[in-house]
Amino acid sequence: MKRLFCLAAIAAALMGQSLSAQAADVEFAVGGTSDSTMTYRLGMNFDWDKSWLQSDVGRLTGYWSGAYTYWEGDKTSSNNSLSFSPVFVYEFAGQSVKPYVEAGIGVALFSNTEYEDNKLGGSFQFEDRLGFGLRFNGGHEVGIRATHYSNAGLSSDNDGVESYSLHYSMPL
Repeated sequence: MKRLFCLAAIAAALMGQSLSAQAADVEFAVGGTSDSTMTYRLGMNFDWDKSWLQSDVGRLTGYWSGAYTYWEGDKTSSNNSLSFSPVFVYEFAGQSVKPYVEAGIGVALFSNTEYEDNKLGGSFQFEDRLGFGLRFNGGHEVGIRATHYSNAGLSSDNDGVESYSLHYSMPL
């Protein structure tokens, strides 16, 4: 657990260094797992400040996402994770509201190698996400996201776990 918090401190310091160079927002998410257990996520996102495939329909862009997630459970099955992911976003054109879809693959560290009835096989996991939502003028955003964690077969135990969440982001 101490190692997890040391990694969190290092990640926060690195994110703080890049904060001055990039637009950033804070993200709050509440969700549930496939076994109906609650998850709570607090994160920071740093915009890449780049666009590709820009047209009248929309544009491709992205951001870096770093987050802490608390996986609620009883005394023996709650968990904590830190994650870091590059996320690609296709943002559709709009005046005051811009719909978007997002996808990303990153990494996560869990404090326990088991959660609910799932054997994760190790603390290191890959984080796959797929989501959609709305971006509003002023930088606020709401969306729905499905996130899957798995060790991709690095261990014989690889049950994985999913979280389905509603998230809200606001600019700093």
